[in-house]
Amino acid sequence: MIDVVDFFCGCGGTSAGLREAGMSIVAGIDFDPEAGRTFERNFPEACFFEADIQTFQYYDLVPLLPRDRTVPLMFAACAPCQPFTKQNTAKKVRDKRKNLLDELHRFVRAFRPEYILVENVPGLQKVRKDQGALGRFLKLLRSLSYRIDVQILRSQDYGVPQSRRRLVMVASLMGEITIPEPTHGPGRDCPEYEKVWTWIGDLPPIAAGEKHPDIPNHVAANLSDLNLKRIDATPEGGGRLDWPEDLKLRCHQNHGGHTDVYGRLHKDRPAAAMTTRCISLSNGRFGHPTQARAISVREAARLQTFDDDFIFCGTPNETAQQIGNAVPVRLAKVLGDTCMQHSTERLG
Repeated sequence: MIDVVDFFCGCGGTSAGLREAGMSIVAGIDFDPEAGRTFERNFPEACFFEADIQTFQYYDLVPLLPRDRTVPLMFAACAPCQPFTKQNTAKKVRDKRKNLLDELHRFVRAFRPEYILVENVPGLQKVRKDQGALGRFLKLLRSLSYRIDVQILRSQDYGVPQSRRRLVMVASLMGEITIPEPTHGPGRDCPEYEKVWTWIGDLPPIAAGEKHPDIPNHVAANLSDLNLKRIDATPEGGGRLDWPEDLKLRCHQNHGGHTDVYGRLHKDRPAAAMTTRCISLSNGRFGHPTQARAISVREAARLQTFDDDFIFCGTPNETAQQIGNAVPVRLAKVLGDTCMQHSTERLG
């Protein structure tokens, strides 16, 4: 067993994967109240702190984390990623969220967890290079004798039905540790990537704006009459370039980019990366492969590899934001399995 404190826990994607790997979720910390409601519903065994990490104090965790602990401790930290995306790093703006990883320093110093897991978009690695938040954090860990591995991973290489690139760091005080090798793709144990239809094809049809009466979170956003005509004109895997002239947007005339917006997913490929707008037809390739609507909240959750018994709290837009911000559950489980095996080998 490994005890876990999930910083920036959101709805609990990381915690769900680590729990599937056999870890014990002790606490989650996040300032989003709706994500917190979701976390509390799905992790009743854990203590949830609705708090801003910048004002949260390490001694609030002391009752949960005795210094004479008998099992290893993990800190998982997947700081909000929006400030580190390509679009935002190109802007010369200050965002206090860029420094949230710095807030973890005092908790690491206070508790010296045996394991640390950090996940974020690849842009985090490039922000001010070694002088940025990640560089400062790695410098701290090396000064405390942690062994570290940092890589940019593709989620589809680990059995997630989604083309999502993430920076992942694992660190341990218990000896050398490495991120596991990919399992899916040509030349690997599973030579094919997971497909969209394998994960969502069995869900019953619903219309745009409809909520299924029996399947939690199987609800789709409404569409205007014009957008219904647009998606009807879009073949599976297609997009706005397939529309007749009378359906095209003026802003797309003579514009070759952003071809994923209003697009339908391919049934037999991994999905596009789920974002915080993953149930919006106009914000990416989030159209259902065969039905005249965007994917539902439940379908987006499945593509993030959440089980159907994981219930999301809030409005459809709030739950979509939770799902888009989450670490894919299956990826978190793979990383958790690695740490569990590492711990077992070290402790005997």
